[in-house]
Amino acid sequence: MYIHLGGEKIIRAAELVAIFDISIEQSSKLSKQFVAQARKRKDVEVIGEEEAKSIVVTEHKIYYSPISSSTLKKRSHHFATT
Repeated sequence: MYIHLGGEKIIRAAELVAIFDISIEQSSKLSKQFVAQARKRKDVEVIGEEEAKSIVVTEHKIYYSPISSSTLKKRSHHFATT
């Protein structure tokens, strides 16, 4: 199954590791370091031109999504239960 992250970006549900609200980036030193390391490796992608509302971590990349974390979590749980 697949999960739409916004814009034209779709990922395989099996690749999903975590979904976070964008606010975690400002509130957690560890998450800042995690994203900084991914940026150095060029493993970060911003989806669309809208303001990011969530951070999606997959096995190989981090995505900044314009879709809220609660909506993305609902989409991912839908696939996990079917």
